[in-house]
Amino acid sequence: MVSSQDQGEPSLLSVRGLTKLFGTFAACDGIDLDIAPGEIHALLGENGAGKSTLVKMLFGVLQPSSGQILWQGKPVSISSPGQARDLGIGMVFQHFSLFEALTVGENIALSLDPKISLSKISEEAASLSKAYGLPLDPKMHVADLSVGERQRIEIVRALLQNPKLIILDEPTSVLTPQEADRLFETLFKLKAEGRSVLYISHRLDEVQRICDRATVLRHGKVTGVCDPRQETPASLARMMVGSDVAAVHREDLGTPGEVLLDVKSMSFAPRTPFAVSLKNVSMSVRAGEVLAIAGVAGNGQGELFDVLSGEYPVADHDAIKIRGTSVGRTRINGRRLLGAGFVPEERHGHAAVSQMSLSDNLLLARAHSDRKAFLAGGLGKVIRHGAVKAATARICQVMDVRKSGEDPTAGSLSGGNLQKFIVGRELDRQPSVLVVNQPTWGVDAGAASRIRQALIDLAKSGSAVVVISQDLDEIFEVATSIAVISEGRLSDAYPAGTLSLERIGLLMGGIHDSTQHASHAGEAADAH
Repeated sequence: MVSSQDQGEPSLLSVRGLTKLFGTFAACDGIDLDIAPGEIHALLGENGAGKSTLVKMLFGVLQPSSGQILWQGKPVSISSPGQARDLGIGMVFQHFSLFEALTVGENIALSLDPKISLSKISEEAASLSKAYGLPLDPKMHVADLSVGERQRIEIVRALLQNPKLIILDEPTSVLTPQEADRLFETLFKLKAEGRSVLYISHRLDEVQRICDRATVLRHGKVTGVCDPRQETPASLARMMVGSDVAAVHREDLGTPGEVLLDVKSMSFAPRTPFAVSLKNVSMSVRAGEVLAIAGVAGNGQGELFDVLSGEYPVADHDAIKIRGTSVGRTRINGRRLLGAGFVPEERHGHAAVSQMSLSDNLLLARAHSDRKAFLAGGLGKVIRHGAVKAATARICQVMDVRKSGEDPTAGSLSGGNLQKFIVGRELDRQPSVLVVNQPTWGVDAGAASRIRQALIDLAKSGSAVVVISQDLDEIFEVATSIAVISEGRLSDAYPAGTLSLERIGLLMGGIHDSTQHASHAGEAADAH
């Protein structure tokens, strides 16, 4: 490990004893951090470690309870994002803040001086985007852009304010491998200009590849500062969670059984002007299989989950079958009664009601499909609270859900712990078919490992599992077969061992040439 003071040069930004209390809970507890000029500095930690709270204080969204922030050696009080930008701090959040109906130039102009004309902003944005290898057309509407292009808008918008420090939160979670490589080139260019980057990511291989130093948080405290290039992913994960992270084991799942989920030539028109239409989608998933569906966000993943779950039925009743029963026009509860389970992408508001307790969320999701287990009385109007509480406790124990009380509200859990509960809530039913969208989105290494292993174990028990994910590491870790969705079209499913990372990236970009696939598949097979 290296000290944050070993660099022998003045820091661009320093924090000393920075603490943020929410009531009596210390989200950040006496944090020290130094970022040097021209440095790409990683901020690592598991969910709930205090990363988001820390960067919100650095960007003026939250105010510290105690401690000090120094900018170029001088104490500062950052009371708002506007003041942070005036100092020279820019931030690109994980979830974009863009208006789809506006153009690129109009979105950028919203955060800049209103006295500057739109034409001048558009001209400067086009010039800067070209200089940094982030090509953008200021006249394009955001609704027509890929997620990778949308991220460029956020970065260019930050760069137009001429920051000395840019904070990036999970920047590659929505990118293809090729787009991530282009982003890294941009970061190296910024570094060469003397700008600094604070880089938040759960992808430890990226941290090792591009970062000069890393500060690791655990339970709101700094557990170490290191050169990630001298570490391994395992040692970095150990610093984050305080123990070794269990490896995911995907032994041979055996010969697949009967088809449990069958989709034939299914199409679905977009529900809104900015939604993606599904075009002639087909897939068959057998017992004992994990079909992983890769793709860049915004290519129809959400729409595919919606029609598979029954939230939006399709016109052709026979287009979707679960365990041989046609369900195209059947709603989600009817599909659950056939043994299906579903985990949506959005935790708050879709998978869980933040203000409700965990046990109430469990009852809300399963009262219809598990009526006999949780309801009593002639009309099933009496809630068996003991059974609900027992099931909640069982799920929390199996999935290692860490919580502040016996039955807290969903909103009080960290993102990773809530995700473990939501996945566990479905796994507890032992569904014969499980469809999960982004199972480990924004989840730390320990929680991700537990969730992925649980999905593999479910398939091993004889269920059919569909994993929709943007995380290629995750896909290679859990999948027996892989398909790629691009612009609402789903590719054929290929055995996981026959697809190279490069080929998946091309498929994610919309290239579906079968001849090219054959050559890449051959290369992958030779490599194996």
